[in-house]
Amino acid sequence: MNRLADATSPYLLQHADNPVDWWPWCDEAFAEAKRRDVPVLVSVGYAACHWCHVMAHESFENEQVGALMNDDFVCIKVDREERPDVDAVYMTATQAMTGQGGWPMTVFATPDGTPFFCGTYYPRPNFVRLLQSVATAWRDQREAVLRQGAAVVEAIGGAQAVGGPTAPLDAALLDAAADQLVKDYDETNGGFGGAPKFPPHMNLLFLLRHHQRTGSERSLEIVRHTCEAMARGGIYDQLAGGFARYAVDGHWTVPHFEKMLYDNALLLRAYTQLWRLTGDRLARRVARDTARFLADELHRPGEGFASALDADTQGVEGLTYVWTPDQLVAALGEEDGRWAADLFGVTPEGTFEHGTSVLKLARDVDDADPAIRARWQGVVGRLLAARDTRPQPARDDKVVAAWNGLAITAIVEFQQVAALYASPDDEDVNLMEGVVIVTDGAMRDAAEHLAKVHVVDGRLRRVSRAGVVGEPAGVLEDYGCVAEAFCAMHQLTGEGRWLELAGRLLDVALERFAAPGGGFYDTADDAERLVTRPADPTDNATPSGRSAIVAALVAYAALTGEPRYREAAEAALGTVAPIVGRHARFTGYAATAGEALLSGPYEIAVVTDDPAGDPLVAAAHRHAPPGAVVVAGRADQPGVPLLADRTMVDGRSTAYVCRGFVCDRPVTGVDDLIAQLAGR
Repeated sequence: MNRLADATSPYLLQHADNPVDWWPWCDEAFAEAKRRDVPVLVSVGYAACHWCHVMAHESFENEQVGALMNDDFVCIKVDREERPDVDAVYMTATQAMTGQGGWPMTVFATPDGTPFFCGTYYPRPNFVRLLQSVATAWRDQREAVLRQGAAVVEAIGGAQAVGGPTAPLDAALLDAAADQLVKDYDETNGGFGGAPKFPPHMNLLFLLRHHQRTGSERSLEIVRHTCEAMARGGIYDQLAGGFARYAVDGHWTVPHFEKMLYDNALLLRAYTQLWRLTGDRLARRVARDTARFLADELHRPGEGFASALDADTQGVEGLTYVWTPDQLVAALGEEDGRWAADLFGVTPEGTFEHGTSVLKLARDVDDADPAIRARWQGVVGRLLAARDTRPQPARDDKVVAAWNGLAITAIVEFQQVAALYASPDDEDVNLMEGVVIVTDGAMRDAAEHLAKVHVVDGRLRRVSRAGVVGEPAGVLEDYGCVAEAFCAMHQLTGEGRWLELAGRLLDVALERFAAPGGGFYDTADDAERLVTRPADPTDNATPSGRSAIVAALVAYAALTGEPRYREAAEAALGTVAPIVGRHARFTGYAATAGEALLSGPYEIAVVTDDPAGDPLVAAAHRHAPPGAVVVAGRADQPGVPLLADRTMVDGRSTAYVCRGFVCDRPVTGVDDLIAQLAGR
């Protein structure tokens, strides 16, 4: 009996018709394994995962394989995005046993959940042999299996330990982290490491803040080069905007085609901040089109942002996206087709499979002659129209709280920077205005959805779908990312309710997730008990829960002037500091928050009757130091602590700049404000 038909997870629903007696993750499944005295097979994946689909087609849809699974195991299917706590525990076990991890993840466990054999993808013949071997070992070598499980639990308990050494995350450690990234940098292709190559969004955010604090041109150049290389590569959708999960090569050409909400949110922030600090045209375009991708492709009206677009279309990876020279000619005509093939690097040999190519930008067009740019945009529009007639990848439409928080924060920053560079002389002014309007609506929609649907009895739920909240409890990552997003909404709107909501979530996090020594667990103290309580301090595909909560605490403390939240942030960063200087690639968001604390962060309040158009507000956003908070509006605006007891000077708009709860004199001139923000 397959029990997935009523699941809210699109990933679980993909397996609802398998000939496997799947259970969702629940106590009843483990009780059934105990009753039958058989091991548990836990299969973890997610809806947009290509190799998850491959293993499903090869094994889980096969009647003979399903019979083997049903006879000797209780089989549990887990959506890693819905249950990141379960995923974290078993991923740590998989890495401990195999030295690597990934999805699909295949875990064999005792009826109490203790893992004793772990792996990832298995081709069907290998998987069949594995099923038979594990079943035999469980029957004939039970004591050895149990000993191995106990050893794995001991190992993962140590890997997730809290209460270890601490140190202040000071300038020396942050400088060491930046130096390590310089050493790891790929001078030729940008980014860090080789194939497969992942967008290093959190490291880019850190390096931009490090550049602001130190003036390091090297840090800025790494960001510029990496952002340009990614934007001109196949990992970036040259027609519709948005980034794929990663490149299978070391030079950003061929992507793994799934598009994840969290990647695009974090990359939107990186390109937006690069645009803010440099005015770079390519960064501006990519930020605009990535924001538009979020609003057009992932936003669900009346809800939030969907989790992902699938890697496959009709079971074929990349079917929607790749081209041949003949297909370009068919869509554009002979002359424009050949021109587009040269521009996008489409060759008869191809860069992907079967002579097809992934579009990449082989020529610099952002600074080209206006006629060239006009031709390029015309070609993009026609190719996109042709591509829209093809079969499209499926959308994982569940709403994940943490990832929606990341998207909201990113769009708030995009809106603020877009306002700085608005100009009637801009050739794309109408396009930019349109993107700002649609992203504003999507952002507010998502924020309202989180506040009204995901917050239940004062606690945060992890996922929702079709407007209905799911059962999984929010993890620390959710509390941090959503609280940071609500702080961003407070700054954008001047509405006190967003700050109040952020405070409530942070209070729950401090009460329910705190660990000894200033750290945090990833699950609440009253959450479901797993074989170990996860507490991963490292940033990977998304910010760790610890980094996310620190970022929110820093912003909230600056917006409210309440030092206990800053103290909690400092203590939590102290638990990560010992690994920041040694493992910079996996602590990018922690280092980003560390730069904010080292900067102050600055608290900027502008008392004005025109928050949208006041030059002081524009200057505050344009020159904001790392992690600064900016609030603008009328004096003593309800629910806005930074505007309390602050008035205009001589009837003029007035800026108040504080740093670490110590304030400069109020100023009414833009130059004076810029000087204060520069520390002069």
